[in-house]
Amino acid sequence: MSDPRITSSIFTRGAVDLSALRPSTPSPAARPAAPTQAGPPAAMPGAATPGAGVVVDVTEATFQTEVLERSLTTPVVIDFWADWCEPCKQLSPLLEMLAAEGGGAWVLAKVDVEANPRLAQMFQIQSIPMVYAVVGGRPVDAFAGVVPEANLRQWVQAVLKAGGVTVETPGDPRLDEADDALMGGDLDAAEAAYRKILAETPADAAAEAGLAQVGLARRVGGADPAAALAAAAATPDDVAAQLLAADIEVLSGQAEAAYARLVAVVRRTAGDEREQARQHLVSLFTIAGPDDPAVGKARRALASALF
Repeated sequence: MSDPRITSSIFTRGAVDLSALRPSTPSPAARPAAPTQAGPPAAMPGAATPGAGVVVDVTEATFQTEVLERSLTTPVVIDFWADWCEPCKQLSPLLEMLAAEGGGAWVLAKVDVEANPRLAQMFQIQSIPMVYAVVGGRPVDAFAGVVPEANLRQWVQAVLKAGGVTVETPGDPRLDEADDALMGGDLDAAEAAYRKILAETPADAAAEAGLAQVGLARRVGGADPAAALAAAAATPDDVAAQLLAADIEVLSGQAEAAYARLVAVVRRTAGDEREQARQHLVSLFTIAGPDDPAVGKARRALASALF
């Protein structure tokens, strides 16, 4: 599971020891019932107002039942916070919102470090906010500080996957807006929307692909596909003609042909023209995404052409 902010492996080093709070076998009376198809679990005593039933205030006295034993059937995310912590006031509402959206797929356990210093000590909390995920009675991942909503959603999805929970990944309304603008032909609005997403969530693959599609749409605007392909065939040394032909091929579903065309241009050119062809090819890779087998094959061919 990837962490949105840190790459620490504290769990594999055994840094968090919960043995003092977890008996070897949970008592039958305290063991939480398995979830049913009737809907999310009912509200529990101590639940916070937002997302009642899925957001729970936890103390040392209730940690065993509300976190460790509950995590045997439902992933639990622990939010370590305090009243004086300003960053906590940014992160906690996001966690509560996502827990409510989850409808019982996971539970948010809120721990006030001031009121529960022993829990903070056992989890080696050095700064807050600090968030842990507990699955099957064991911590599985954590991160410190405030993270953007998009990254937080990805992290929660990873926690659910670790807990064997299958949930539908919610769409990103920001991407929906950008995609709608692109499909509607409003390229300026689409570009602005994709750039805004990338400013908020750097390296967002979907936004990068969308921005590359905007560039592609602008390049082929007003071009005659048949004429462009004919011109490229007639003038193989005309780099601009080859780039346009590759764009036309991508739009017509012939991405592999487009990649091969541009790899060939890289092979027979040098200097600025070669770099122009390389960058153009990389932009087309971005549209398809790194997992596309054709992209992997073309990347290898490009590397061979370059070196």
